[in-house]
Amino acid sequence: MFKIVNSRKYISDLEVLRAWTKENGFIYPSSEIYGGFSAVYDYGHLGYLLKENIKRNWEKSVVHSRNDMVLLDSAIFMHPKTWHASGHVSNFSDILIENKKTNIRYRADHVVEDWLSKKTDQELEYFCTKTAKKNIQEMIKKRDLDKSTPEEIYEVMKITDFPDLENFTKPRTFSLMIKTNLGITDGTIDNDNAVFPRAETCQGIYLNFKNVLQTYRLKIPFGIAQTGKAFRNEIIARQFIFRTREFEQMEMQYFLHPNDMNSKFEEWKNLRLDWYVNELGISPSNLRLKKHEKLAHYASQAFDIEYKFESLSGYKELEGIHARGDWDLSSHSKMSGENMEYYDQQRNEKYIPHVLETSVGLNRCVMMLIEENLYEEEFINNEKDKNTAIDKRIVLKIKKNLAPIQVAILPLSKKPELIHKTLEIQQQLRNRFITSYDETGSIGKRYRRQDEIGTPYCVTVDFDSLEDNCITIRNRDDMTQIRVPISEIQSYLMFD
Repeated sequence: MFKIVNSRKYISDLEVLRAWTKENGFIYPSSEIYGGFSAVYDYGHLGYLLKENIKRNWEKSVVHSRNDMVLLDSAIFMHPKTWHASGHVSNFSDILIENKKTNIRYRADHVVEDWLSKKTDQELEYFCTKTAKKNIQEMIKKRDLDKSTPEEIYEVMKITDFPDLENFTKPRTFSLMIKTNLGITDGTIDNDNAVFPRAETCQGIYLNFKNVLQTYRLKIPFGIAQTGKAFRNEIIARQFIFRTREFEQMEMQYFLHPNDMNSKFEEWKNLRLDWYVNELGISPSNLRLKKHEKLAHYASQAFDIEYKFESLSGYKELEGIHARGDWDLSSHSKMSGENMEYYDQQRNEKYIPHVLETSVGLNRCVMMLIEENLYEEEFINNEKDKNTAIDKRIVLKIKKNLAPIQVAILPLSKKPELIHKTLEIQQQLRNRFITSYDETGSIGKRYRRQDEIGTPYCVTVDFDSLEDNCITIRNRDDMTQIRVPISEIQSYLMFD
């Protein structure tokens, strides 16, 4: 009988998380043999399976459990005018400064706001006396440079005696869009006709709005959901898989009448928060809804669902929920000349639908699930050791239906007859479960390996199995074991 006497979260910081994911085959640094490639990562077998399980769970919740939702898989490359219409080409940028000594880049507004946050109100008042410009004074007083130009930020830096200013480059605009070429033979990029790998997945949904509407004979309200990769030329990407230059999104755009936005927004806000708790098994105490104080020009309201990351020292965004108005369809209508109006028979009116968006970072969900569920446990095996010696294990107590491997099949030894029997059983279970086979090391070590990667059940084949056609099923969470006939294995493997 096992008794857990101490249990604590295993992930204490980003380096612990990074090391664990590599050691256990979840996530590798990309191009590692060439020294790595900044802010890009590869997913190993277990990381891929975990990511796909999250994706399928999201699709089931958002699409397959409803009658008002369809799926789309739009292209990564779209007509360049897409990004002019969406405002990305002209507005999707940050302001960059770089330390001349260290060559480290910083987002200028953030680093200057952080500097101002350390100053007292009296010091800020003094700085304001050094300029007659009202806009600069407002930025200093509010410690807010979000909408500032590079020139304004540089003036604030000079006025407020920004430390070591002479060793920083002047602030300059840094586009977050990645440019590339298609069909160009000499490798040059013509800025007027540059092609962009998508910076967000939702634009493909807007471009296909009329196609989907007509093909599936849908009526508003309805939604289009998709998962896929997006690409951003981030200035700073030093938070492992939380912020990368290549990432995956799970997005839903819900098209509706403007009068229905408030009620539907509340409905979706609650549905999305419930998904993390009920489907992913995240503790409600580690989640929060944060209202946006600064809204995009087209938005009427916006919230983020945030998770309390120990590795990132606080709450960080997982998902955005936005009321985007009719900005997206109207902009594409103007740029393309295509009429995006919808005729509402019930209301007997034409209008451009408004959009409610939910956008989840899939990579961030992977990071959250590992951090939330990875524990180091101390336990006593009362049956094995009468002296109640303390043993330890690292265990990923993820929800069983999300686990990368569902069932591990283990022969007690490498005897050919046991291996043959074990492989027979694995073949039977493969039709319903993701399985793995492991014959290396003692059975105790193999149990520990499976615990650490989150495998809910281990099926052990021993010499008695050859006689009585029974096997031992071990439960990951409480380490209990039960003897079961081979013909009844599947009925004992319970998943959420």
